[in-house]
Amino acid sequence: MLLKVAEWVLIMIVSMAAVSGIWMLLPINHADTGALLLMQAMQALGLFIVPAMVVWYLWDSGFRIQDSVFSIQKSEVRRQRLDWRLVLLSVGMMVTAIPLINCLVAWNESIRLPESMAGIEALMQQMEQQAEQVLERFMTYKDGVWWVLMVNLVVLAVLPGIGEEMAFRGVLQNTIVESRKSKVESQEPRAGWVHVAVWVTAAVFSFVHFQFYGFIPRLLMGALLGYVFAWSGRLGYSMIMHVTNNALSVIVFYMGTYVWHLPQAEIDAIGTGQTWWLTAVCTPVMVALIWLFNAKLKSMNKSYLKIDDC
Repeated sequence: MLLKVAEWVLIMIVSMAAVSGIWMLLPINHADTGALLLMQAMQALGLFIVPAMVVWYLWDSGFRIQDSVFSIQKSEVRRQRLDWRLVLLSVGMMVTAIPLINCLVAWNESIRLPESMAGIEALMQQMEQQAEQVLERFMTYKDGVWWVLMVNLVVLAVLPGIGEEMAFRGVLQNTIVESRKSKVESQEPRAGWVHVAVWVTAAVFSFVHFQFYGFIPRLLMGALLGYVFAWSGRLGYSMIMHVTNNALSVIVFYMGTYVWHLPQAEIDAIGTGQTWWLTAVCTPVMVALIWLFNAKLKSMNKSYLKIDDC
C-alpha cells in the first residue's frame, strides 16, 4: 500500500511540475485574476485528475479509465448508469448539511491553542485569511458578471469536486481497502477496514486543504463522501455531492454579494445564532436522506459496504 501511495504522490509531483512549467511559459500577465483562475483549473487537472487517471492505468487494479469515474465494482455493475433517485438523495444530503457545516465551522474557529503555540496559531490564522482573500478575489472578478459566475462554477466547483474525489476516494481510499483485500481469502473487504480507509482518507483530505479552522467540518464531510463511495462503490455519487457543496458556496456568495447585498459574515452564519433552528431542522433530514440512500442501495443489491455492516 505504501509503495502505491508513494508512486501516486510522485506522479502528482511530476504532473504539477509539468503544469507549473507550462504556466510559466504562457504569454500572459501571471498576476491577473483571470490568469490565476486558469492556474486554479490547471492545478485541479495536474494535481488530481491526471495523476489519478495515470495510476488507474498503471495499476490496472479493477479500474478502467473509461468507466472508473463511475464504479470500482464488477464490470457488469460499472456499465450501469447512476440511479437518478440516488443522485437526488446525494444532492439533498449536501444541501441539508449546510447549516450543520456552518455550525461546525463556527465551533472549529472558536478553538484556541495554548499560549505556547501562539506562533503556530498566528500562522494558521494567516493562512486562513490568505485563502479567504484569494477566494474573494476570484468571486468578485469583473464585478461578478454572469460569465464569471459560470467560470467560477467550473474552476472552483466542478473541477475540484471531480478531481478531489478521483484522488482521495478513487485512489487513496480504494488503495487502503485493496491493501486489506489482498491479505484475506475473501475478495470483499471487512467492514472494519473500510471504516479505517474512510476516516484515514477523510483526515488526509481535510489536512491537505491547509485551512485548519475548517478541519473538523471538512473531516466529517470527507467521511460522508467516503461512506457514500464505500456503500455504492461508485465515485459518481460522491462527485455529485462534492460538486454540489462547492457550487452552493459559489452561488450563495454571488447571490449574497450582488443580489441580496449581504455581508459575507451573515451568509456564513446561516444555521448559527438566530438561525440555529435551520440546523435543528435540516440535520435530522440529512440523517434520514443518508439512511434512505443506503437503504435504496441495499434494495438494489449494489451496496459495496452493506448497511448491516455499519
